[in-house]
Amino acid sequence: MANKSMGEIISTRRKEKEMTQKEIADMLNVTDKAVSKWERDVACPDIQTIPKLAEILDISVDELMNTKAPQTSANKGAEGVVDIVLKAVPLAMGVAVAVTSALGQLDVNHGFTMLGIGLACIGIHLMGNKK
Repeated sequence: MANKSMGEIISTRRKEKEMTQKEIADMLNVTDKAVSKWERDVACPDIQTIPKLAEILDISVDELMNTKAPQTSANKGAEGVVDIVLKAVPLAMGVAVAVTSALGQLDVNHGFTMLGIGLACIGIHLMGNKK
């Protein structure tokens, strides 16, 4: 069950045991809507519920808690840095154009250049997300 979210683990084990969300919910004194939210990773079981849930699913608490963290830019290394830069540069260019324009110091050619750089970064970022 490595690399699965807690919700995926709960859903998979429940189905393997041929149980309904309602049956799990009744055993834990929660609603079936709560179990549904857990399985969709919208919410997590209460800390006091986890040992009983693991017991019902016939897995250890460690197995149930073997959740994968959502992969954010911070934990993707160099790729994450590039992602952050491609998001930050357009914002910086937009702010630079707005501020220099407000101060009456904006050269039109420089303004278009900065906005072009920002748009290029947005395009590169969007193309990179089409994996």
